[in-house]
Amino acid sequence: MWARGRALRRGDLPAAFAADAAWGIAALLWLATGLARAFGGLEKGTHWYLHNPLFHVKMELFVAIVLLEIYPMVTLIRWRIARRGGGQADTSALPTLVRLNTIELALTVAIPFVAGAMARGVGGFIP
Repeated sequence: MWARGRALRRGDLPAAFAADAAWGIAALLWLATGLARAFGGLEKGTHWYLHNPLFHVKMELFVAIVLLEIYPMVTLIRWRIARRGGGQADTSALPTLVRLNTIELALTVAIPFVAGAMARGVGGFIP
């Protein structure tokens, strides 16, 4: 996220595309490992996660990131297609993408803090 935001601020589309691809892979890994931990019969188990209010906060943060990511994802895909076809990308949306990236980055940074609180028993869940 940080690298993509930095590349977008510079208007460096190749670097933004590379950072965006890395962010996409990271997001998929994040989702897969999270689902495995929460619902794969590992560690604390599904019941613990579903009854911990901080787990719901984490999920709300994740959903907010996904929803905020729709516009940048679609825009960057369109830019990639335009560049591959030999055309120019309409970069008038760069300031909006930078703002959305900054918000997403802040939400992404918040998630490990919520996870850390969960791991330390904050949230009121008693097994």
